[in-house]
Amino acid sequence: MPTGSNNGGPDKKSAAKASKAMKATKKKSGGVPARGKSGLPTGRQIPWFAVGAGAIVIGLIAVLAINLVPKYQDRVEAQRWEPSESNQDPSTSIADVAVQPYEAALHVSPTQRVAYDQTPPFGGPHDATWATCTGIVYPEAIRTENAVHSLEHGAVWITYNPDELSEDEISTLADKVDGETYMLMSPYPGQDTPVSLQSWGHQLKVDSVDDDRVDQFISALRLNRYQYPEVGASCATVPGGGFDPDNPPLFDASAPGADAVPMDGGGITPDTSETSGMGGLPSGLQLPSDIQVPAEAPAAPAPAP
Repeated sequence: MPTGSNNGGPDKKSAAKASKAMKATKKKSGGVPARGKSGLPTGRQIPWFAVGAGAIVIGLIAVLAINLVPKYQDRVEAQRWEPSESNQDPSTSIADVAVQPYEAALHVSPTQRVAYDQTPPFGGPHDATWATCTGIVYPEAIRTENAVHSLEHGAVWITYNPDELSEDEISTLADKVDGETYMLMSPYPGQDTPVSLQSWGHQLKVDSVDDDRVDQFISALRLNRYQYPEVGASCATVPGGGFDPDNPPLFDASAPGADAVPMDGGGITPDTSETSGMGGLPSGLQLPSDIQVPAEAPAAPAPAP
């Protein structure tokens, strides 16, 4: 009599049950997912939100790099020209900077002219009141004798020939001055180059407002305590002092007459109160804290007898 194993008996039924159980297990566990033509599992969604967020992060990093890297590079470049104890006049490494020593604190009256030896001048006798130099861009040429006094206080004075520059070029220069303490700017009719920069005893003349030496000169000489005589002096307006930045004394284009004060001061006694340090400063002192002259330490008390 045939056995059950030979005619599809219980063994076949057991195998069918086992196969059906395996299929059910795969179905519950997800099994091996089918893949489409792209190779991606069919039915699985691409995480577009995560992809978009990643793209936004990468974009923000790129924007920050575009904006911050040039500023960092500009700062590093400016630091190359900052004065220090070991490099007291970085401008000596700037091409074409003229250097001339001048005696300080030689004052003339508001009606006197000075026979300056340079155009524009960058030192010598000057008016007793300085031109306000708190980052002001003067639209009209100002009295030279007042501006020279500002240089004695550590300011940089940018002048330009109004016949040589466009409005856009003037704006480029103005951006370097506007609101920057110990800076001033004004036209200077008749100067022999489009742009000229003055600090006490130093001058740089350039043909372009985009010349790299403009920023180098400013970094090297604005408030360079080693190069100007009246360290600690203010650039603020002195009320009633004779210079109103809203209505400043105007530039005199005529040649100085025979009565003009010569460059040696013509017997004027220097005002030593100006070069005696920080005393007598107006309350509107603009000197930044990082370059203020430190006060001398008080003397130690004498030991008791």
